[in-house]
Amino acid sequence: MKKNERILIVGGNGFIGSHIVSHALSLGLDVTNISLKRNNIVNNSNLTNVIADVSDIESLQSSLENFNFKYVINCSGYIEHDLFCIDGKRIIDTHYLGVVNLINLLNRDILKSFINIGSSDEYGNSCAPQLEFLRESPISPYSFAKVAATHFLQMLHRTEKFPSTTIRLYLVYGPGQSNERFLPQIITGCLEKRSFPTTYGEQLRDFCFVDDIVEAIFFAMKKKKANGEVINVASGSPVTIRSVVELVRKLIGYGKPQFGEIKYREGENMKLYADVNKAKELLNWAPKIQLEEGLGKTIDWVKYYYEK
Repeated sequence: MKKNERILIVGGNGFIGSHIVSHALSLGLDVTNISLKRNNIVNNSNLTNVIADVSDIESLQSSLENFNFKYVINCSGYIEHDLFCIDGKRIIDTHYLGVVNLINLLNRDILKSFINIGSSDEYGNSCAPQLEFLRESPISPYSFAKVAATHFLQMLHRTEKFPSTTIRLYLVYGPGQSNERFLPQIITGCLEKRSFPTTYGEQLRDFCFVDDIVEAIFFAMKKKKANGEVINVASGSPVTIRSVVELVRKLIGYGKPQFGEIKYREGENMKLYADVNKAKELLNWAPKIQLEEGLGKTIDWVKYYYEK
């Protein structure tokens, strides 16, 4: 990747997206960020912020008609578990139709790599550790849309040599995550020295620090042999939710988690963690930040904004 090459980041205002934008700018890339809302936090001459909805082809076309991109990273949308009868069409439009719209508008003669951010939810209730060759088993409109996007991109690679890679993420954490998410909620509860409800915490999960995730994404963009592939990117080291809550409490020194006060989500996979050998082999990547170190960095960030 050379300085001033143009990269499109879809969803660059979000948690993972904002870290991707920062890293791309640090490499000297010319960044276009598409989001639903304006971002005035980052001020950089190499950054162009565009407001557009990827599920609206006309909005997207008018926003991108003057650009050609060598690289695209699509991390639009949020993890959602709503049923189809509640808000399913919007979720599917965001996570599947948005991918179709993007590809319809890209100049393929210029494009070198299209990275689509997938989800461990695509595996549904498959046994752990999940491997990339497993048949997906979506359990929500969100996971269905992610699976549909994955298969669409693989079909394009097989039939038209489209340079796409799907990166399947598990539980990503780190500075900048919304307080609506699991770890920021636990950290805030401990900082406030209060009691707060949790599940029994028996779920096995795979936590990976956001800087490691961003590194893997950029490694994938540079590897031609990653084209057409689905790659798990995670720590590969499962831990129980309870042990993570207890570690946060230990690091902060306060907090009273009330285990068992929240019921498990219906259909929840109790063992969701990755086999990451493919990422190691194809990308020559492995996570560097251990859980306790990453939690410390995250706690410091939450403390800073909490105290402000």
